[in-house]
Amino acid sequence: MGVAIPAAAPVWSNDMRVAVTGSSGFIGAHVVDRLLDAGHEVRALDLAPGRPDTRADHQVVDVLDLEAVADALDGCAAIFHLAGMSNVDLAFADPVGTVRLNVEGTGNVCEAARRAGVRRVLFASTVWVYGAVPEGGDVTRGAGAPGGVGLPEDARIELARAGHVYTSTKLAAELLLHSYRETYGLPFTILRYGIPYGPGMRDELVLARFVAHAAAGEPLTVAGDGRQFRRYVYVRDLADAHVRALTAPGAENATIALEGAERISVLDMAEAVRAHFPDVKIEHVPARPGDYRGREVSADRAAQLLDWRPTTSFQDGVRQYVEWYQAERADHGRLAAAGRRPAPAVPTAPTEKASGPTRKSAARKSARQDGAPATPPVTPPARRPGISATPAER
Repeated sequence: MGVAIPAAAPVWSNDMRVAVTGSSGFIGAHVVDRLLDAGHEVRALDLAPGRPDTRADHQVVDVLDLEAVADALDGCAAIFHLAGMSNVDLAFADPVGTVRLNVEGTGNVCEAARRAGVRRVLFASTVWVYGAVPEGGDVTRGAGAPGGVGLPEDARIELARAGHVYTSTKLAAELLLHSYRETYGLPFTILRYGIPYGPGMRDELVLARFVAHAAAGEPLTVAGDGRQFRRYVYVRDLADAHVRALTAPGAENATIALEGAERISVLDMAEAVRAHFPDVKIEHVPARPGDYRGREVSADRAAQLLDWRPTTSFQDGVRQYVEWYQAERADHGRLAAAGRRPAPAVPTAPTEKASGPTRKSAARKSARQDGAPATPPVTPPARRPGISATPAER
């Protein structure tokens, strides 16, 4: 079978046909919205459409089905690959399923893109990979951290320091992209997400858990000392970076960190939620094994190549999420009182979309798109023989 070879140095326009895997998940839905708003034609690929944006071409596709992915990419100029295991607690519970989704799934997307003549794969990775950079390792001076010092995207990684299986699978997926570029000439862009948040995020994410507990008058539990930090990035800001990465000339074959502008510890997050629920208490529980405590990452490359910087402050993002959560809860209460079953919340712009697709071949729970929910250890869900507990979504 003949295989199309992507053309060298393609010209990227503002009205291309692009595919998005994991299109009905928290981040994927936002990326679809922003691509459509920017004038692109979007083919949204997922196992469950949620409440789809009718402007997109929605197709039910499993990233573990190579032939189905290849067929779905016909006529597409680029693909954003967001589907995969992203809940680190479920990754801990099912490492084999995580390898299949994050590594085999990425391999399928690369091979399908190669066969279909897709000109670039844009991949959702994570800042967790910086946990494998040696302490005191490569740093650059720039806008990435207080004092202007942060790890660059090409910081030296020691595989033995990867720790969590989630991190290992993301590193392996990044290596596959490099290999497909070197071996087959398939261009890539790797986007290493900071920790996304905002209206519409799934219930198991740390901010969502904190708000739900606080609204119920329950204490907020913080893993360890609470000093592990993240640079949380508002989901609409993150989605905007994807649109920029598609057309920015310097983004091809580049790895770009997309971090939030503020250093926020888990304890800071708990305090930000408590500001809206003053009577709630904060309690500490043992730290989770293999947790990513956070590293300062340079934001220079995103600013230089994409002209991108997050614009939503953390306090404002928390406020918007709390307001959205309370409105959603009130809506669900009205539906319940009327005897109607509430549908999964999938807000549209200017608030956010989310949903949790379910694998047709397995019972799966929703997982987050990338990152590190700094929550206490979660007891792995019970699994029946032959049924995977890991999700394929974004």
